[in-house]
Amino acid sequence: MYFSRWKVLSIIALIVVGVIIAIPNLMSRETLAKLPSWLPTRQVNLGLDLRGGSYLLLQIDMSALDKERLDNTLDEARALLRTQKIYFTNADVEGSTVKITLKDPEQTKAAQDALGKLEGGNATGPADYQVTSSAPGEITIATTEVGRRDRASKALDQSVEIVRRRVDATGVAEPVIARQEPDRILVQLPGVKDPDRIKKLLGTTAKMEFHMVDDTATDPAHPPPGDIVVPVDHPRAGQPAVEILKRRVEVSGDTLEKAAAGSDSETGGWQINFRFNSVGARKFAQITQQNIGHRFAVVLDGKVIVAPVIQTPITDGSGRITGNFTAQDASDISVELNAGALPAPMKIIEERSVGPDLGADSIKSGVYATMIGLGLVLAYMFAAYGLFGLFANIAVLINLILTIAALSLLQATLTLPGIAGLLLSVGMSVDANILINERIREESKNGKPPFSAMESGFSRAWSTILDSNLTTLIKMAILYALGAGVVKGFAVTIFLGILISMFTATVLVRMMMTAWMRRKRPKKLQISLIRFVPDGIRINFMKGRFFSLGLSAALSIASVVLFFTPGLNYGIDFVGGIQIELKTPGPADFSALRGDLDKLGLGGVQLQQFGGPDQVLIRLDRQPGGDEAQQAAVAKVKTDLTQHFAGSSIERTEAVGATVSNELFWDGMEALGLALVAMLAYIWFRFEWQFGVGAVVTLVLDVTKTIGFFVVAGALFGWQFSLESIAAILTIMGYSINDKVVVYDRVRENLRKYRSMPLQQLIDLSINETLSRTIGTSSSVFLAALPLVFIGGEALKPFGWVMLWGVALSTISSIMIAAPLLLLLGEKKLRRNATTLAGRAEPAAAE
Repeated sequence: MYFSRWKVLSIIALIVVGVIIAIPNLMSRETLAKLPSWLPTRQVNLGLDLRGGSYLLLQIDMSALDKERLDNTLDEARALLRTQKIYFTNADVEGSTVKITLKDPEQTKAAQDALGKLEGGNATGPADYQVTSSAPGEITIATTEVGRRDRASKALDQSVEIVRRRVDATGVAEPVIARQEPDRILVQLPGVKDPDRIKKLLGTTAKMEFHMVDDTATDPAHPPPGDIVVPVDHPRAGQPAVEILKRRVEVSGDTLEKAAAGSDSETGGWQINFRFNSVGARKFAQITQQNIGHRFAVVLDGKVIVAPVIQTPITDGSGRITGNFTAQDASDISVELNAGALPAPMKIIEERSVGPDLGADSIKSGVYATMIGLGLVLAYMFAAYGLFGLFANIAVLINLILTIAALSLLQATLTLPGIAGLLLSVGMSVDANILINERIREESKNGKPPFSAMESGFSRAWSTILDSNLTTLIKMAILYALGAGVVKGFAVTIFLGILISMFTATVLVRMMMTAWMRRKRPKKLQISLIRFVPDGIRINFMKGRFFSLGLSAALSIASVVLFFTPGLNYGIDFVGGIQIELKTPGPADFSALRGDLDKLGLGGVQLQQFGGPDQVLIRLDRQPGGDEAQQAAVAKVKTDLTQHFAGSSIERTEAVGATVSNELFWDGMEALGLALVAMLAYIWFRFEWQFGVGAVVTLVLDVTKTIGFFVVAGALFGWQFSLESIAAILTIMGYSINDKVVVYDRVRENLRKYRSMPLQQLIDLSINETLSRTIGTSSSVFLAALPLVFIGGEALKPFGWVMLWGVALSTISSIMIAAPLLLLLGEKKLRRNATTLAGRAEPAAAE
């Protein structure tokens, strides 16, 4: 209990620094810009669900990248063999290899030597290909896996940079563009309510090539060797729908130096003016000089934009592309060309958009819920523990400030579930203070003087605090590692809140108590003002163990049956599909909406009131035809709602494809499974195997009942089982195991203290001794979660109800399930020497 001056100053300095770091979150960015550079100015980033904006997850088509690479390799192989006068009868791409049949099998070795230049590989990169011969005259060029991964990684890096350039050119402020292995790019666009233009920009490859038209070829169904058939973009009347072009790329778009939209002086329409760099200008001049009178095709993203006849040589390296362009088309194509061509096509596999008004409402409801929840917890702690509760309240407030400071330093993103996590971490952080206060009260009641009681209380509570909080930290680490999107932010918030609470409860509170004790020198400690659990309570919980175990098993079995029939109401996170939140000028006309949307032919449409009578949640099943069909359906629904329901606004849009939904589901299940295994291992390590098995079996029973709760809520209220639901279940697991560790820790302590007490009586004694803490912690978490239900908004209301359910369920299961299981598992193992002398409690010798 001794605190030296330097230790006190260090603690105060840490708190002051935390306050200074957290303060910028109360300032606007304009105010922060005026502050001196040496002051901390980092803020917690608000997620798109709080400030509005769009989230896009893009996937690169690596198969197209591989195909293009093989086609280029085939051309290079043909050129190399012709240079060495090695003739072949067949050369083509077969699967992931290039197959070549030589005219003269005797030239196999010479062909391999000539084609060896394709293998590549040096100190800066792996070999791209492996050239082999399975028989004389048969050459195979196969891609190497290492080389393929290297090319894919470089393509992903290149794509990230090109996406960044394109987004920056649109003027979006503070976009987030991040690489996600192995083939994805995450794009967050704050403030962008409708990302249709950016989706179009990002969805086009912008690959421009110049090919010679083969005017001698007339049958597109049978093009000559070395030719390709390319469709014409928006063919005019009398113009063919396709063009037969030479495969060889005469000039690549990589050599473009600049492109800009401009007006066509001849037609008054829009055109794209471009200029090559020195390399491209030289090639362009050479081609136009050698092919006067022939047609030259400009191909953009696999379509012929224009194919004019070369009238005169173009030697200044500039040109223009004319077509049926609008001003927006010409501007966007110029942006794409200036940013560079993507190495491979990309598609949008996940989209989430939130309107700024909805984001502002979410912030308001989240802040109100947090403040009211915090006030309820503080009031409860003061009512329960008086002055010592006031010390705990100061620690809780500082814990909240330091958590915000830590989030600011990490520049973490705070989302709507993150606000819930912040609120719940406040409720859970008082658990350590309750443990300490109850321990000090026990020691004081046993006759120890104030200083001794306080020191002993902190010492005895530390082990329990460490065990209970470490189990929660382990689960949050698993949730962060396997979670996605908003779930990661939730895990980070809970993790930091619990970690910091261990400092505020065991160091800061101890320092305040010690300072008060040294100043007041009380003769007796008055810890509690109001006792919610009477002193000396002795309830024989184990007497009803068989009934409670049977009832729990029956409810869990019923929940498992409900899981299969009728099943969970899975959200689009797990099954894919489209979800749109619509706000109408007045009460929504559901029949008109349903009739209108049914005409679009997009499959089943579900409509649900979401909040007020003017808010509608529209849900469509995942569209057949892949992610492209999904995006087309989103555009069709938006257009229809805008045209037929004037005055309505789309507040939120979510579209999740099959690939992402499948991954999210299995990642969530993996997180739940790993959390159970991690808790079993930790408790087994810290206690004995009976404790670990008892805790995990109880957790499984709690989780199954929570699943049943979701099934019933889904059937009655339309609640969806989503990523936030996984976070809620893991939070319940964290709180539940926390509660059970406290009971088990007291059982372990009493096993050492009372050597010959029957195990049933010992477990009852342990439960009664910790009942005040159990009720106290449950009450604080319950009070913290309560505002989520009433003022947390529609998005957080289900989360709040699940937390209230989980707190009640975990409290009951800690007393009526976990303890009886320990009795059944440990009757002979834990207390081999237990006597049948009921009521005898012989204290052990001092240990």
